[in-house]
Amino acid sequence: MRRYVFAISGASGAAIGIRVLRELMKSCEVYLVISPQSFFIIREETGIDWLGKTDAMTQKNARKTFGSDNLFFCNEHDMAAPVSSGSFKTDGMFIVPCSMKTLSGVAAGYTENLIQRAADVTIKEGRPLVLSPREMPFSAIHLENMLKLARLGVKIAPPVPGFYNSPATIEDLIDFMAGRILDAMGCEHSVYRRWGS
Repeated sequence: MRRYVFAISGASGAAIGIRVLRELMKSCEVYLVISPQSFFIIREETGIDWLGKTDAMTQKNARKTFGSDNLFFCNEHDMAAPVSSGSFKTDGMFIVPCSMKTLSGVAAGYTENLIQRAADVTIKEGRPLVLSPREMPFSAIHLENMLKLARLGVKIAPPVPGFYNSPATIEDLIDFMAGRILDAMGCEHSVYRRWGS
């Protein structure tokens, strides 16, 4: 079974991250890290409330959403979590959505929290890292940070919708973006209709 680290940082677009996560949960083990402000954003944008009084309750709430015990919640402040070490083997990491604060921390190698530390570990171990930066317009600072990471092999996959598959609903747009993010990691899926299919 493949094992991924999945982070949701404090930016709009939680529905896209949750859609990617839902697809991963079908066949993968996932270690989930959520920034504290993201719990509020997830609740506001999707109606899903995972935040529990303890980390165990948060994990239980998230597992209930996906109907799987293959999800393991790691508190963003727990720098001793398994994903903070390179010796903990994973197949890669996603940050969806990725705030500009998180992006800049990863680009600078500044690991003030578990999301940034896990990304730093992913880069230093040469594992795939996919970031889905959620901001518009991008400033030169944002673009320079993305370019720096792209040159290191990090996949930069902004949530940009496609229209060639004739989306009829918001869910269709979310599926397309989630599918393209999964493509960036090389994950097999059938989330959206591909060009020429």
